[in-house]
Amino acid sequence: MRSVEEHQRVVAELITAPPGIRAGLADAQGLALADDVTAPLSLPVFDNSAMDGYAVRAEDIASAAPEHPVKLPVAEDIPAGRTDTLTLAPGTAHRIMTGAPVPQGATAVVPVENTDAGTETVAIYAAVREGRHIRRAGEDVTAGTTVLRAGQVVTPAAMGLAAALGLPELPVIPRQRVLVISTGSELVSPGTPLRPGQIYESNAVMLAAALRDAGAAVVATPTAGDDVAQFVAVLDRYAAAADLIITSGGVSAGAYEVVKDAFGRAGDQGVQFVKVAMQPGMPQGIGRVAGTPIVTLPGNPVSALVSFEVFIRPALRRAMGLPEPERPRRSAVLTETLTSPSGKRQFRRGVLDTTAGTVTGYGPPGSHHLRWLASANCLLDIPEEVTEIPAGSQVEVWDLSAP
Repeated sequence: MRSVEEHQRVVAELITAPPGIRAGLADAQGLALADDVTAPLSLPVFDNSAMDGYAVRAEDIASAAPEHPVKLPVAEDIPAGRTDTLTLAPGTAHRIMTGAPVPQGATAVVPVENTDAGTETVAIYAAVREGRHIRRAGEDVTAGTTVLRAGQVVTPAAMGLAAALGLPELPVIPRQRVLVISTGSELVSPGTPLRPGQIYESNAVMLAAALRDAGAAVVATPTAGDDVAQFVAVLDRYAAAADLIITSGGVSAGAYEVVKDAFGRAGDQGVQFVKVAMQPGMPQGIGRVAGTPIVTLPGNPVSALVSFEVFIRPALRRAMGLPEPERPRRSAVLTETLTSPSGKRQFRRGVLDTTAGTVTGYGPPGSHHLRWLASANCLLDIPEEVTEIPAGSQVEVWDLSAP
């Protein structure tokens, strides 16, 4: 059987980074920058007031005090957004609002709280030093400087900076577009009355959510029955819009394995089917369909999601340039004795108590026990050569609660 590490390498080689694109700010959020971003202008763009108050020459009010206010005529009113150029004459003041351009000749702004708020003549009760309450042009950003670096994730703050610089787009690595196909004639959509032998489809819902959580985009989540022609028709309809195809089900050793049947059980149509030394998730497939990468996962829901965590999620995040592609690994003390099958790397559901530094196995190891995975917050990573771990041992866990 193929080792987990080997299959991780094969999947990582298959899922590669797409060329960078230019995306609008709203679409760029959460993506990694493909290139450095250089400021086309300075911030602030012009000298502006940091306070609501009065633009003055500091020397004109040097003697101002509460008991001896300096009174100046108010020559202009400058709201934010006024676009004409003004000059402050000596011995006068301009009433000015926060963010408004400071007039030429003004050397300071007096906060309105230190005045009588007059509109024709203002009484100023405190002196200010030169430069006080003025935001100088370029003190935040100088035009021509690099303000965002390639590889940096576009956060709300980065979007705000780009917008303030007048940049409508950013160079980013686009989201991987993924097609998710669940297979099985027994599957019906939630909300549909069940007939004997039918079950509700859950893998596509689950995997699509995992993909979005990993930063990818979901093209579609169709279901195909155990009919090769139907499965191929679904591929033909959606695959051209995808950068990656993920299927669940149809890859085991029995009859009616539609994915294997569609690509040839020996993998003679560009898809290779292998057994990976892990539990859950032993049957896997990987290859290309008309040039598009495809990863075929087992159909049991726990196997499908654990396989996604082990193989697809880290490869996807690396291809999109996103930080921390792998779940954080932590060491914890096992609270119970666990057994594991020889020759298989086991991923057991667990509950990690980060405060106590302990982990407890959660639920049976069977790949159909989805309830336990839904309430687990970690995976216990048990090496393939280990068959028993006594209580009190240090074990490695994958923290599923962390990004």
